[in-house]
Amino acid sequence: MRVEKTAGVETRFAPQESGVISGYAAVWGKRDLFGDVVQRGAFAKSLAAHEAAGTRPLMLWAHDAARPVGVWTDLREDATGLHVTGMLVMDSTAGRDAYAMLKAQALDGLSIGFRTVRAAPATGGGRIVSEMELIEVSLVSRPAQAAARVASVRSAPTQPEAAGLAAFIRQCAGKLRKA
Repeated sequence: MRVEKTAGVETRFAPQESGVISGYAAVWGKRDLFGDVVQRGAFAKSLAAHEAAGTRPLMLWAHDAARPVGVWTDLREDATGLHVTGMLVMDSTAGRDAYAMLKAQALDGLSIGFRTVRAAPATGGGRIVSEMELIEVSLVSRPAQAAARVASVRSAPTQPEAAGLAAFIRQCAGKLRKA
């Protein structure tokens, strides 16, 4: 925390919490609790459709559509699975609560909400899902796919706006001294 004193006024600037999170919402070839296995490429058409429509899957708390906690800013398939990066809404109680739980490592699961487009039965039960419509990715305490986890929760240093505010306060304090 930075503290500035000007004309007897003490101003404290705490680092802003950015609420940026990232991780894997699904990992290729891993069986989930329902027996489903997601194949590489399963999200490609859905992600392209979201991009074309200017939409993105929701970021929810435990699949509850009434409890959004942020926005996903980047969703992409890579060699491991569906990698997601998003921003918790730190101006909301739900976003701050989610951030606190993630920082305390009381919560680290991710879970997808989807509509199956193409799947085939898997040996031993469940399905091999080759195409799905991705509706949302939720923060959860226990993901259906054990490997679907938040990998990072980031904080940011003091934002430039705070430096501008500090300069403004110094300028006002100077005017008060002259008055």
